[in-house]
Amino acid sequence: MGVRGLAGILADAAGGVFPPPDGSVTVLPQPSPREAGVIAFAAHTVVFTDEDPAWVRDAVAASPGDPLSAPLCPPFLTAFAGRTGRTVNNIDLLTVADRLPGGPPLPLSEVRDREHPRVVRALHYREDVRVFTADGGVLILGRGVAGRWECAVEVDPHAQGRGLGRALATAARHLVPGGGTVWAQQAPGNAPSVRAFQAAGYRPVGAEALLVTGP
Repeated sequence: MGVRGLAGILADAAGGVFPPPDGSVTVLPQPSPREAGVIAFAAHTVVFTDEDPAWVRDAVAASPGDPLSAPLCPPFLTAFAGRTGRTVNNIDLLTVADRLPGGPPLPLSEVRDREHPRVVRALHYREDVRVFTADGGVLILGRGVAGRWECAVEVDPHAQGRGLGRALATAARHLVPGGGTVWAQQAPGNAPSVRAFQAAGYRPVGAEALLVTGP
């Protein structure tokens, strides 16, 4: 299992094939030392960690409330973070989109300086990072969980409300290598970001909480 198992589950989900909605929890090894977390699909949760699977199942079962939502609720995530010495980064909406042909819909300049602050921060979470700037915004593209291509966008306050977030999210679909897919996470409370990515063609597939180390 490991990288192959989680990567396969993600590839299936990108194609619209999801784990069985039977209320169960699948526990997989971490894809890499950097990556641990929880991905919740409809009535099925995947926990990827090098901790004992029996501990994971016992901790989920001990969480109060609805068993279907327990792996993404504070009691389990708090126990998970304490057990691993990590921090829960956020609980995000997980979305995915297919690659588009041709060039991006707006002019972009690639940041070549590997010491650039945005590049340095991105490298803490991803590999093969590329950072692009546009007038009023930034697009980050790189390999994240289980080797999937991920993107993130930032829009300067003065440039918000003009469709730039949607254009940057669309650009990532043109720039992702090969014929694959690109993933993105949005904080559910950040409604403008959620709308921008969905307008750019990203499909919701689940929810995700990553446990991170360091800053």
